Amino acid sequence: MTMALFPCPTFDILIKNVVTKMLKLAICDDDPFMEKEITDHISKYMAEKNRMPYCVSSFLNGRSLLETDCNFDLIFLDIQMERPDGMETARMLRKRKNHSLMVFVTVLKEYVFDAFEVEAFDYLIKPLDNDHFRRTMDRALKSLEQQTAKSIVVRRGNSCEVIPLARIMYCEVQGRKLYIHQSSGKITDYYDRLENFERRVDGRFFKCHRSYLVNFDYVLGCNAGQLTLSQGDVIPVSRLRERDLTQAFLHYMKERNL
Repeated sequence: MTMALFPCPTFDILIKNVVTKMLKLAICDDDPFMEKEITDHISKYMAEKNRMPYCVSSFLNGRSLLETDCNFDLIFLDIQMERPDGMETARMLRKRKNHSLMVFVTVLKEYVFDAFEVEAFDYLIKPLDNDHFRRTMDRALKSLEQQTAKSIVVRRGNSCEVIPLARIMYCEVQGRKLYIHQSSGKITDYYDRLENFERRVDGRFFKCHRSYLVNFDYVLGCNAGQLTLSQGDVIPVSRLRERDLTQAFLHYMKERNL
């Protein structure tokens, strides 16, 4: 079931020739009453905030969600469902390189640690707490706005490619070329200096080595002079940069309220 809601006039945001359309949300819950409760919370929140146009799509199980293109900005996902349950559904989405923000909704607090494995954005406990829901929506929309608004244009000859910063895991330099590693697995290369690239990105990026610039959004941990990223990549950390890296990462976590 898909319900389109238009609480304010339709508009598009044009940023570097990239058009952002209406906000697309999905609810995957096998309880129709819970689905309605989440929908009501969304409607109330968006009406109060007078946000952009949006639509909500509802699914009664993980299989029906997976059968769509899953091109949603934000997914509210129940954990306790028939197989595939919410956690299994999330894992399958991530394997497909799906980048939707995922918010788990459940009565079981013990699944909170499993949620980190699939890069969950938040974790809501049933029955829903209105204040917690509003904080989650505030953070989610802020994150989505940042993803939309921030991108770089890479020019190669007569062609160019627009790459959202949120998709860049890290950038490395080899010789005179830069290699941008994206979360989709795509690698874009072009001639430039790492210093120039560093000036074009924001505070989530850190130069951990003279040849590497990493996006903290994808960092899982640091050990023995190496950073481990959520996609499995391992990149080196310069000994001279280890202390600055720790301080920068702690500041990043504080900014995100982690």
